[in-house]
Amino acid sequence: MRPAGLRPPWRALLAVGAVAALGCVLLPVGTLRDGVYALVSWGCVAAVVVGVRRHRPRHAGAWWCVAAGVASWAAGDLVWVVVAEVLHRDPFPSVADVFYLLTYPLLAWGAWRFVRARGGARDRDGLIDSAIFTVGFGLLMWVFLVRPALGDVLATPAARVVAAAYPVGDVLLLALLVRLLTTRGARNASFGLLAAAAGLTLLADCAFQLLSLNGGDGERVLDGVWLAAYTCYGAAALHPSMRRTTDRQPATGVTVGRGRLAALTAASLLSPVTLMLQLALGLRLTGWAVACSSVALFLLVVWRMSGLVAHLQRQAVQLTALARTDALTGLANRRSGDAELARMRARAREDGTPLCLAVLDLDRFKAFNDTFGHQAGDQLLLQASAAWSRELDGSGAVLVRWGGEEFTVLLPGQDLDPARALVERLCAVTPAGQTFSAGVARWDGAESGDELTARADEALYRAKAAGRARVLLAADPAHRAPPGPLP
Repeated sequence: MRPAGLRPPWRALLAVGAVAALGCVLLPVGTLRDGVYALVSWGCVAAVVVGVRRHRPRHAGAWWCVAAGVASWAAGDLVWVVVAEVLHRDPFPSVADVFYLLTYPLLAWGAWRFVRARGGARDRDGLIDSAIFTVGFGLLMWVFLVRPALGDVLATPAARVVAAAYPVGDVLLLALLVRLLTTRGARNASFGLLAAAAGLTLLADCAFQLLSLNGGDGERVLDGVWLAAYTCYGAAALHPSMRRTTDRQPATGVTVGRGRLAALTAASLLSPVTLMLQLALGLRLTGWAVACSSVALFLLVVWRMSGLVAHLQRQAVQLTALARTDALTGLANRRSGDAELARMRARAREDGTPLCLAVLDLDRFKAFNDTFGHQAGDQLLLQASAAWSRELDGSGAVLVRWGGEEFTVLLPGQDLDPARALVERLCAVTPAGQTFSAGVARWDGAESGDELTARADEALYRAKAAGRARVLLAADPAHRAPPGPLP
């Protein structure tokens, strides 16, 4: 156990990182500042390694990729200082860039392993959302970073290629970061710190490249942002919740929250916004790049919308089925039964064919529930409806769950005696040794569906009163017998 009053390691690292980041902003460029930066950066590399070994996450490979990426980044910083401060040479381009550029594929591969572990590799919607962000921000990178770097006539060819490679790496990292954020896995503290680290890295990288191209000076502030990113990587690995960062969450349907919708809208508008910025700033227009990205974004948005429309259509079909189907047994429910009875009455009137309706009720169902429990009662209803459906198969009859333990059977083309015989056959297949009572009525050609059901229900009550486990015929509409009291 941790002694009382002692901060958890991840909190301590965040506190140290915050102080160090502030120090890098305030301290003048020199040995002390470089030493603090190197000490914290390599300390964060060690923190990632310690966190993986201590917490032993299920998918440790993703975390080892993060550790390798952060170590490559720290190595690039160290080589940069040696080349610039010790060898007094221009550190760009140099061996430091090899380590810096290697950081991008390592972190991207780690992010992809997180995505796969969280079940996002086959998530079509998440892939499309990630592609929308990648195309939109890729255009910004091309217009404001890659193209100016390649067109820098004062730089050597090697320097141009290296300078252009950094924003390409940023686009790769952004694509995987967005893909990671759109997965359905756990959203815990470690995941948040990991996402913050990647976001800070992208922010500092893009700002540094923009300042370098335009001769700006903000190295000390950006060093503070980079140190904050280092610290977040280390704290993410030290946090105990890192064990569950790759946990999956069940799908809950296709939803697009307001935040996600706003972000997708902004990404979709980046092409026209880029064109407007070029016009406003008097920059050279990149018509082909804007046109191609606009087409790609339009197609991606349409693809995304088609998925949402298809999902809504499936949902509508499911809701329609639920509205007409009993949730427990899968039979037609009362609403669906009423509609089917109305259709059968119209057909019987048109064709001049008979139509019967039976109402049946499981005997002593309440006592069965009280003895064996409601779950056993549900199983009895489910098994009985399945057995009766099999017996009625091919007869044209429709079985309906009327409510509770009461069912109706619609019997088109059947007269009273055949209808009664068919219902009596259902008694033999009733499961668990249970019985039912039933009443059968023949439609007189004029009465409503409710009146027909009421006559069958009266016969059911007489069957109950006569001792249950029997099927009785309903009285003629003009000579109805009153229902007797239940024993």
